[in-house]
Amino acid sequence: MDVPQVVWWLTIAGIVGLLLFDFLVHVRKAHVPTLREAAVWSTLYVGIALLFGVAVFVFGGSAMGTEYFAGYVTEKALSVDNLFVFLIIMSSFKVPRADQQKVLLFGIVFSLIARTGFILLGAALIDMFAWVFYVFGLILLLTAGNLLKPSGEDSRSADNVVIRLARKLVRTTDTYDGDKLFTTVGGKRAMTPMLLVMIAIGGTDILFALDSIPAIFGLTQNVYLVFTATAFSLLGLRQLYFLIDGLLNRLVYLAYGLAVILGFIGVKLVLHALHENNVPFINDGQPVDVVEISTPLSLSVIIGVLVVTVVASMTSPWGRAQNVIASARRHAVEYLDIEVDPARRAEVFAALLAEEATLKQLPERYRARIREEEKLMTLLKRAHDAHAGT
Repeated sequence: MDVPQVVWWLTIAGIVGLLLFDFLVHVRKAHVPTLREAAVWSTLYVGIALLFGVAVFVFGGSAMGTEYFAGYVTEKALSVDNLFVFLIIMSSFKVPRADQQKVLLFGIVFSLIARTGFILLGAALIDMFAWVFYVFGLILLLTAGNLLKPSGEDSRSADNVVIRLARKLVRTTDTYDGDKLFTTVGGKRAMTPMLLVMIAIGGTDILFALDSIPAIFGLTQNVYLVFTATAFSLLGLRQLYFLIDGLLNRLVYLAYGLAVILGFIGVKLVLHALHENNVPFINDGQPVDVVEISTPLSLSVIIGVLVVTVVASMTSPWGRAQNVIASARRHAVEYLDIEVDPARRAEVFAALLAEEATLKQLPERYRARIREEEKLMTLLKRAHDAHAGT
């Protein structure tokens, strides 16, 4: 599909317009979105992405339409996985819930800019070197292997080298001043934790792009489709975060599903590289006659794996337990370190008590696991001690 330049500019203008609308209407005034607000706007953004896909089908043909939807679904699934890391980063920096919208929108904008750069770089490399598909395939296979490794919350630290460097170079404060990025302390200008958390999210976004972009290039090499599928998967991510925040930790098998998808696309890329082969030490530099995986089959596999993964996670007893554990941990931190309003603190502590009551009703094997989490038990005890002292 040869996309006219005017269509490119109209698409970019539309995406920028949606981001500006999101900021001016929802984010500029700090607040916690209601479940209804998050649901309505998440549905709207998904609807826009689906309508765009229908337009691709109509004007570009079924092949291009299928490639777009395969790319969009894959990128959307990867973006949901990224929300786990965003949640950990914001918890580590104790970002007030009302201010999390601004952090998320910054992450989306930075991610879109970073991914656009990687898309242009990837397209240029593909045009110049056919062997790049081997590299992309290897990256995805290694990423899939890493996703299968067991990892806990502590393995995803927000205190990376970028944050440590920022703390050394710029005067920083330990407390927030609303959603301001800079404040004045003792007559001197200082950086607030709000800017630090944005730096942390921006740094992790670059790492996310290293598996996200090869994955979508494994489904389509059309730069316009790669860009639009990536952009529409990111739009509405802020609303989706508040919509499924309470379910994120319940998706206990999501990493396994993504590992299967990335591994599958990695194999697809390697097969394509063999089909287009010109590397001298492989088959004397001649193309290898291999079966390539079609885009419709890819889309079917991706959707099938995601459906199985989500259903298995939502029906898993351990998934339900993980969800309650994560909620209890978040409310304990919110009670101890974030909220200062007495009424809100009372609501948070009541929610924490309800979650603890649910934990006590879990089967013994799950309660035994919880008792082994020393940090969690200490955190819950601190919350009760603080409440007793009020």
